[in-house]
Amino acid sequence: MRWNFIGKPRPAHVVAWGAWVALLGGAACSGSDAREEPGANTTGSDPAAPSAEGDGREGTAPLDPAAEAGGAPGGPTSSGQGEGNPTPIGGVEMAGSPMDGSAMGGSPMAGSQMVGAQPAEGVPSEGVPAEPRVRFVGRFDALDPQRPRFAWSGSGMLARFSGSSVSARLTGNQEYTVLVDGMLRPKLVSTGSIDLLADDLAPGEHLVELYRRTEAAQGEAQFLGFDFGMGKLLAPPPAPERRIEIIGDSVSAGYGNEGADMSCPFTPATENHYLTYGAIAARNVGADLVTVAWSGKGVVCNYGDEATSCTEPMPTYFDRILPNRADSVWDFAAYQPQAVVINLGTNDFSTALDPAAADFEAAYVALLERVRAAYADATVLCTVGPLLSGTDLGLARASIASAVRARTDAGDAKVKLFELAETNPTNGYGCDFHPSLRTHEVMAEVLTTALQNELGW
Repeated sequence: MRWNFIGKPRPAHVVAWGAWVALLGGAACSGSDAREEPGANTTGSDPAAPSAEGDGREGTAPLDPAAEAGGAPGGPTSSGQGEGNPTPIGGVEMAGSPMDGSAMGGSPMAGSQMVGAQPAEGVPSEGVPAEPRVRFVGRFDALDPQRPRFAWSGSGMLARFSGSSVSARLTGNQEYTVLVDGMLRPKLVSTGSIDLLADDLAPGEHLVELYRRTEAAQGEAQFLGFDFGMGKLLAPPPAPERRIEIIGDSVSAGYGNEGADMSCPFTPATENHYLTYGAIAARNVGADLVTVAWSGKGVVCNYGDEATSCTEPMPTYFDRILPNRADSVWDFAAYQPQAVVINLGTNDFSTALDPAAADFEAAYVALLERVRAAYADATVLCTVGPLLSGTDLGLARASIASAVRARTDAGDAKVKLFELAETNPTNGYGCDFHPSLRTHEVMAEVLTTALQNELGW
């Protein structure tokens, strides 16, 4: 089928906490597209194409100059990151200690401390009280441990604290879901300064959670710390034993899911990863989620009919911490999910020229082999949807099924299929015909059932 868009079509997308559990201030961390929208930016450029300047949006400020002294967010590792390859946070302990003024790019608020991240000496022994720290969910680059850098949707920062207020400072002008004690607060659009999250809390212990709503196409960000006023950071809540990773496109990223209807243009304000099918399903089964998703990306070809549309599809980014940096390599040992969900293929079959079945199947098998090499014991659940229909949907499903059979015939019994239905128009649409919030809820029910059936969750 072919998509008819009001305005320029855009791609779809997912998370990587499985990438690692980083704890700031003392936690464990290691050292897109249903018919993919071309990009999540608003400049008219293709979101599937990494930007070398800024965060990919008009009017957004670059990262903190002090942190970006050597390069822009999409560019090669620079003086802001230091020389050499990035250090993943996942799988590493980050001990919490207040950042000094120089590390923050300014002085802390009077009477308060900005709690950032520094490498811990080691992991506490059993029975030894955990140190105060921040827990990270997702793939973070901790080459500069006081300014961990991240880009993937759903990247999270969690902290338990005592006090009556909490603020945060992040670079990159991204948008975040905010929860305090499990209750949603107004979303945060980071300013680069100290942003208030809550100041009406009863004295005592509380839990704050930040999750990135916007996708990697919108640029990198850095976490510079929490501010608890006169309160203090405590040991973090334990990480769930269950872990999921999603590899996807705009659908998994949440492209346009908060848009009014199919005619709205994409803006970062319409994207909310926290309310995607993957994030909802992860909460349903009590699991951490890491999403690795980029709008407009495919298995072989990305969304669009340009000669370059088949360069750098989603598998290119599977092993990256920061997707715009080829040398930003993730350490898969830092996060080992029990379940990996792959929702790709929409963008391959959404344009005028579909890839040959043999080419698509070979690329899909190669991706499955890479996933298995990274996650030896994970159950891999493969699907596509819900944007395709008709012949294109049939071709995508048949090609994915063929790739799964090839892997099972090779002896991999933990690669499975599950089916997502086409979008039901009665559930409405998000921007550019992407799944609405209601459609994501329906998809989450299907994925939750698949996880329960295959893993006993």
